[in-house]
Amino acid sequence: MRALLFNDIRSVSVETVPYPEIVHSTDAIVRVVATCVCGSDLWFYRGDTPRKAGSRVGHEFVGVVEAVGTDVGRLSVGDFVIAPFTYSDGVCAHCVNGITSSCIHGGYWGAGGVDGGQGEYVRVPQADGTLVVVPGGRPDDALIPHLLALSDVCGTGHHAAVGAGVKPGSVVAVVGDGAVGLSGVLAARRLGAERILALSRNPARQALATEFGATDLIEERGEAAVEAVLELTGGLGADATLECVGTGESLTTAFAIARPGSRVGFVGVPHDAELPLSIAFYNNVGLGGGIAPVRAYIPELLDDVLAGSILPGKVFDLEVGFEQLPEGYAAMDERRAIKAMARL
Repeated sequence: MRALLFNDIRSVSVETVPYPEIVHSTDAIVRVVATCVCGSDLWFYRGDTPRKAGSRVGHEFVGVVEAVGTDVGRLSVGDFVIAPFTYSDGVCAHCVNGITSSCIHGGYWGAGGVDGGQGEYVRVPQADGTLVVVPGGRPDDALIPHLLALSDVCGTGHHAAVGAGVKPGSVVAVVGDGAVGLSGVLAARRLGAERILALSRNPARQALATEFGATDLIEERGEAAVEAVLELTGGLGADATLECVGTGESLTTAFAIARPGSRVGFVGVPHDAELPLSIAFYNNVGLGGGIAPVRAYIPELLDDVLAGSILPGKVFDLEVGFEQLPEGYAAMDERRAIKAMARL
């Protein structure tokens, strides 16, 4: 079978690897129908986080169950499923508490001997707790990008909005115009925000942010962005602020534009970033979010996707053949694409 492997900085390639097999009785084998590149994949692609050469990569996929272990009871061969970006058993104390991304028996795709999600087949540990069945069998091809978005970015944007405390009537600011930031705009609208300020200077991303519900676009950065948000909010700041980048500048901006007494929901993977504690302290700004428990969010978001009330797959503005998936990485690295996907 074919799978994407990491070679070196800015070098990934599709190579032949062994087909996966059931290892534990709680495993399932999924034939991947679609996969995609995440903004967090760019951290190892650029050399900002370590990665072992020759390792499988990718953590977002949808597909068809091909085989199940003897202790798998919720899934059947032939089910079309969504795989969240972490696997989890669904029954440990953390999962029951809704934090599936911290499952005691869970983990990450492409780590600890577990397959990466960018391949033709994937062995799924803790399959009953991890995979979400899409009712009705294999969906129409047009629906697949929207289902694929539920594996990570849609739920991660939703987690930022939940962490920030978005409520009906809120004034929301979203820092970051990548796929997660745009998903945060969509989540804020879904949760009833009255006004959504999207910080973006890229015309294509501005257009999608507007389509997703942004009411105001702010092209400035740093102090200029803070001044712009304060001016638009009458000097008050945002009722809820979504931080979807993970850099020091984005965190500082997020806290500076947050209304005193509000919260920042942060989901950007932190890199060389420190919390601006002085701003947080003197403005009583709280912090929510973290790594998103996407598995816990998929059922409610799936209902809305199937109803057609949200179309999160619009973040995919580049589709490539599976063999061309390295070009998807390059396009996202060079900001020629918001998010790249491949069908198999």
